[in-house]
Amino acid sequence: MTSPILKVKNVTKRFGGLVALNNVSFEIHEGEIVGLIGPNGAGKTTMFNVITGYYKPESGKIYFEGKDITGKPPYHIAKMGIGRTFQIVKPLPGLTVLENVVISSFLHHEGLEEAMKRALRILKFTGLYDKRFMKAGSLNVAEKKRLELSRALALEPKLLLLDEVAAGLTPTEVDEVLSLLREINKSGCTLLIVEHVMRVVMGISERIIVLHHGEKIAEGPPRKVANDPKVIEAYLGARFEL
Repeated sequence: MTSPILKVKNVTKRFGGLVALNNVSFEIHEGEIVGLIGPNGAGKTTMFNVITGYYKPESGKIYFEGKDITGKPPYHIAKMGIGRTFQIVKPLPGLTVLENVVISSFLHHEGLEEAMKRALRILKFTGLYDKRFMKAGSLNVAEKKRLELSRALALEPKLLLLDEVAAGLTPTEVDEVLSLLREINKSGCTLLIVEHVMRVVMGISERIIVLHHGEKIAEGPPRKVANDPKVIEAYLGARFEL
């Protein structure tokens, strides 16, 4: 097992009287694909927001590549190598697909030519190259999901946090996303995936972390987690056949 690229240590996050995360700890190792699951309101997206600097925790620490990044601003964390997608995709609708990705590429490439080259390579990889001159607002749901992924990849992340990239997709589109995620991982990017489509998260993850009411209730290989009585009761409702 490689050393952890991400370490979440005893993180607690409150919103007034609501405890969204309660003393949560876990590690993600370089090269892994890890799923983060749980019912609505479990704290999954809050955890993403704490990791990426959108929220500062009341207590606990976040370490990336051994460095304390707790509470650092999102642009700083992105530049260090953590990218993310958002559950509700919000492309810049009046700009083209290419322009949307070029903007993200400016994080590491100040010149327009280099940013453009990087963006075009990403669009070829994600299957949006032929749509590059279309307005982002005219894309369908699956294409907007791919654009969201393209924008995150343009940040050149070492660790990519994916928030429900398969939500709202057809079975065929889900298969295409799975294939794309495997290719991203093969390229050297570590993945942490929040997903409600169980065949996605169970099918691709090497390890699953389960949150419920802001607490970690289980962690382990997909088969073990899928048969954990606490997970079945809190989230799955029945055994998930792998």
